Amino acid sequence: MTLPPYPTSRPRRLRLTPGLRDMVRETRLSPKDFVYPLFVRHGKGIRHEIASMPGQYQWSVDRLPAEAESIARLGIPAVILFGIPAQKDPLGEENFAPDGIVQQAIRAIKQAVPEMVVITDVCLCEYTDHGHCGILHEGGPPLPQGYVLNDPTLDVLGKVAVSHAEAGADVVAPSGMMDGMVAAIRSALDAAQWEHVPILSYAVKYASSFYGPFREAAESPPAFGDRKSHQMDPANAREALREAALDVLEGADMLMVKPALPYLDVIRRVKDAHPELPLAAYNVSGEYAMLKAAAANGWLDERGVILETLTAIKRGGADLILTYHAKEAAGWLSE
Repeated sequence: MTLPPYPTSRPRRLRLTPGLRDMVRETRLSPKDFVYPLFVRHGKGIRHEIASMPGQYQWSVDRLPAEAESIARLGIPAVILFGIPAQKDPLGEENFAPDGIVQQAIRAIKQAVPEMVVITDVCLCEYTDHGHCGILHEGGPPLPQGYVLNDPTLDVLGKVAVSHAEAGADVVAPSGMMDGMVAAIRSALDAAQWEHVPILSYAVKYASSFYGPFREAAESPPAFGDRKSHQMDPANAREALREAALDVLEGADMLMVKPALPYLDVIRRVKDAHPELPLAAYNVSGEYAMLKAAAANGWLDERGVILETLTAIKRGGADLILTYHAKEAAGWLSE
């Protein structure tokens, strides 16, 4: 189609008034688009602010019901839980214990706000004493010392997913980027008669420098090395399509790209490749922290940049946005 040139074409006509701009807006942001991350730990009466993430907290279970109710009042439909265990070990056993911290948190939230969609992160890094996402190789060559063993880790991830489902989780979200993790979790859930529990796969998770504040929040920095042997190289986009396609074949019900802002091109490519599945994007801790820091210094308009950022993520193709901005953004959108 060939458009007529100026002066016949004047795109500014549709920008003249707020009413016109609103009427022709292509992308609409809503609190229903958001999933709010929560960090939960043992203890009582705890609401501990995370230094590198102003406005975000570690919560004790007894304080979660009131927080869940405040989230629900804002119209946010879902939360995702990250647990900080009482004790860490090489396997991360509290991760699949019936009375584990996440299991307690699930029950507390579902009792307080039954309609809240509770998603659980399924990974080992927060629970292991070495801070890595799976069982480590302790032998000699050809594998390097400390290499995360893929297939033995799958068995543990299956146990974690089943434990979360038994506690009442609505969705399980494996994040460790182990090969075959979706198939292993689907098999474990189905065998335990949790076939109705969906899997939101962190299908495309990059080895990003934007995760720093999260590691403080979840107390999960690796004790040595890094996670580049299983998380993706930030330079790769075609690989993201392969990862997503494999997870779809293994039975993923939803896909995720993480982080969001540096990977808007990847979000769009994954959405175009798999329009049949809901796509989530994780607006991660470093993305949150840099906007908060700039706003605190008066360098940016906080409300403007946050809403613009979240709109861009949705415009890029995300159906759901996991974001620490969810509560404040929902409040602004309801005004």
